[in-house]
Amino acid sequence: MSASRPDPPPPSGPPQQPWGPRPPAPRRRRRWQWVVLVLALLLVGGCVAVIGVVANKVSKESSRTVRITYAAAGNTQDVDITYSTWRDGDLEVNQDNDARLPWTKEIHTKGFLKGGTLVVTLGPDGGTATCSVTVDDARPITATASGAFASAVCKGF
Repeated sequence: MSASRPDPPPPSGPPQQPWGPRPPAPRRRRRWQWVVLVLALLLVGGCVAVIGVVANKVSKESSRTVRITYAAAGNTQDVDITYSTWRDGDLEVNQDNDARLPWTKEIHTKGFLKGGTLVVTLGPDGGTATCSVTVDDARPITATASGAFASAVCKGF
């Protein structure tokens, strides 16, 4: 009798194919992470560029000097004139009581805030008065008032 050999244990796992084991599937690279990173960098870069442009314009505007010409004319005398101007961030208010028409005042100012108001107030005798404010060579802002104690107000420049 011949000794029989024991049968080998059955293989664990999937059966072996005669042509060899199947290679693992190639790993797909995740590209969405790179797309998100590029979009985030573009967004940040765009924001930085916009902030830089705005900061440059604000800086130029705050250092620019403008010429403001206040004027008042009319057919009456002894008017009260009040004018205000922003100068280097501070509001400066001046008053000229019992002024004679025609009246003019020219100032130069700079700073981020510019402008102000011009108010021409007629006296008890009434009449007509017109105020006018011109910034550099722009179109003037004007207003007219008639009657006793009426006021012509020029603002928004």
